[in-house]
Amino acid sequence: MSTKQRIAYQGEPGANSHIVAREHYPEWEAVACASFEDAFAAVTNGDADLAMIPIDNSIAGRVSDIHHFLPTSGLHIVAEHFLRIQFSLLGVPGSSLDTIKTVHSHVHALGQCRKIIKQYGLTPIISGDTAGAAREVADAADPSQAAISPPLAAEIYGLDVLASDVEDEDHNTTRFVVLSREAKQAPAGNGPTVTSFIFNVRNLPAALYKALGGFATNGVNMTKLESYMVGGEFTATQFLAEVDGHPEDTHLRRALEELEFFTTDVKILGVYPADPFRSLNP
Repeated sequence: MSTKQRIAYQGEPGANSHIVAREHYPEWEAVACASFEDAFAAVTNGDADLAMIPIDNSIAGRVSDIHHFLPTSGLHIVAEHFLRIQFSLLGVPGSSLDTIKTVHSHVHALGQCRKIIKQYGLTPIISGDTAGAAREVADAADPSQAAISPPLAAEIYGLDVLASDVEDEDHNTTRFVVLSREAKQAPAGNGPTVTSFIFNVRNLPAALYKALGGFATNGVNMTKLESYMVGGEFTATQFLAEVDGHPEDTHLRRALEELEFFTTDVKILGVYPADPFRSLNP
């Protein structure tokens, strides 16, 4: 029986989530999961120690499913990582830019690579995920089919790279969070830190303004604020927020104390080191 620690991700081998998991946890066993729900469950039931989950993309915005799973998952954010997204146009050995007619990929990847699809007059075909598209093309063994996938997928499925870096925007970046069953807060005073939390406000005039006022007056930088309806009702709203700082820092501690006066169910989801990407790309 393997004694390796395991990290779950959504997608097939060669997906971007697999790439970032392998990059930051090279000694761990990466476990492919069919859905985000399966990846969350793998950590919850002990089949995996951690999960590598995409939460935001610089072009597509938030990964909506994740924002709904997080508040009720019982899991904790223990790290974040950013990955510059790179796509390649892949085909079976012997194919070329002259032979391909269709291109398979996830709907978001197809939308992020419109220029090359238009340049070669390709017919887009939606697949479940980018790595799965590469597997589908490899299985078909048809030189008229291509896939838009991460470069790792070419290595895994034995495909040729027909064109590299085919994404339309060179700033295409995805932020991933690492989830754990146990809360492991980064120590205070040990470098830049991010704090993620959820809270509820009643649907009353100025409720959100009052709830957030403490962050402004205490000089806390809020980097994310996402809203949800709670339980399908229109009478209460839940928010997912992220701020720079550690709850033990005086300014953030005071802001969180003020938040509790105007909200219910404030819950810290994670206190973790800020990825260096943040300081390099403010």
